[in-house]
Amino acid sequence: MKKFFKSLYLQQRLFIALGILVVLFVFAFFFERLIDYFKIGFFVIIGLLVFDILLLYRTKNAIKASRHLPDKFSNGDKNPVAILVTNQYSSAIHLKIIDELPVQFQERNFEIKEFLQKSDSKTFPYTVRPTERGEYHFGGLHIFVSTTLGFAQRKFSFNQDAMVPNYPSFLQLRKYELMAFTNKLMDYGLKKIRRIGHTMEFEQIKDYVQGDDVRNINWKASAKRNQLMINQFQDEKSQPVYSVIDKGRAMKMPFEELKLVDYAINSTLVISNIALKKGDKAGMLSFSDKVSNQVMAQKRASQMNLILETLYNLDTDFKESDFARLYIDIKRSITQRSLLLLYTNFETMDALHRQLPYLQAIAKNHLLVVIFFENTELKELVQQPAVSTQEIYQKTIAEKFVYEKKLIVNELNKYGIQTILTEPQQLTVNTINKYLEIKARGLL
Repeated sequence: MKKFFKSLYLQQRLFIALGILVVLFVFAFFFERLIDYFKIGFFVIIGLLVFDILLLYRTKNAIKASRHLPDKFSNGDKNPVAILVTNQYSSAIHLKIIDELPVQFQERNFEIKEFLQKSDSKTFPYTVRPTERGEYHFGGLHIFVSTTLGFAQRKFSFNQDAMVPNYPSFLQLRKYELMAFTNKLMDYGLKKIRRIGHTMEFEQIKDYVQGDDVRNINWKASAKRNQLMINQFQDEKSQPVYSVIDKGRAMKMPFEELKLVDYAINSTLVISNIALKKGDKAGMLSFSDKVSNQVMAQKRASQMNLILETLYNLDTDFKESDFARLYIDIKRSITQRSLLLLYTNFETMDALHRQLPYLQAIAKNHLLVVIFFENTELKELVQQPAVSTQEIYQKTIAEKFVYEKKLIVNELNKYGIQTILTEPQQLTVNTINKYLEIKARGLL
């Protein structure tokens, strides 16, 4: 009996009908002849309520429901979730589905209202967008059922407790990989880079055939063979590409619900995959007050899984980033000249000048690309017209910070350090562009 009352809910339609009846009973004080009719109306409402309850409870397991989740979520992307509901009633019903979402979503009003025909099954899809890596725990799945009368509602609860880990954006990885194979990269801002000079490794000496570049003729080999021989080249491969992620407090700044470090993590996953597809070796490391999460650059089948698992556990802290320690660890552990993609953030020239000696030291032995972020909110503020004195001050200060970012780019370029200043949502595209440009120009 206790279970029955816990699952029974009286609907608003019943209380509206009873409220109207109360008003009619008050009206009957003035017209006593009508009171009998109103009493009949009361018993009719109670009878309909009892009939409605009987319809709802006449079948024991009238509803079957299950939630279908992916094996893992992709951070910052819309991930599909589906709820399958089967109606075993002999009549059509109204459904209200309430799913207990993980606490990270902070969603307190989630519900799906639908109409389901008798003996019918239907899938109700929805999407969730996680913005924090980690474990996402789903609770119970609750289905509230009502008939066409709508006087009462029956609750069905299903123990659908589940945990889904939220990994860096592997959906983004698949998207760029698919576009790379379908030649649609330029739709997303990726541009072709014209090769300059011989940016390739020597492969072999072969016989000259018409159409070969005469500049590649090997005159010594031609003299020995008494016929023209030519040097054949191939694209340079097996070059180490490291993603270096600053996880200090500067990377904790939020943008569209994701921290800057999350954009760096998603970009690291994509660029590592593309580097491996290009035949290079991919690796990564992170740092704040010390260097951690280091994955040495390798070209093996399990490398992407190793990078993905390492990125899953990476997060920011409120510590000051120690670039001196980063330089020492890079010098000690990365002996081969490598491409270092350093994801960090500088807001002022003073912040850059404190770290510039260490960046210069790193750039002596490696090809360093410093990647930092535009403040899009400041850019929007600069573009808005100022109509008051306070807004003029705010706009002037915003313009100063925007201009200082450009000065940082010029300062780094002056010392021969490659830079990318990008909006967070364009980070992946711009990083891939820079990697392709470096490969095409043979800078590494």
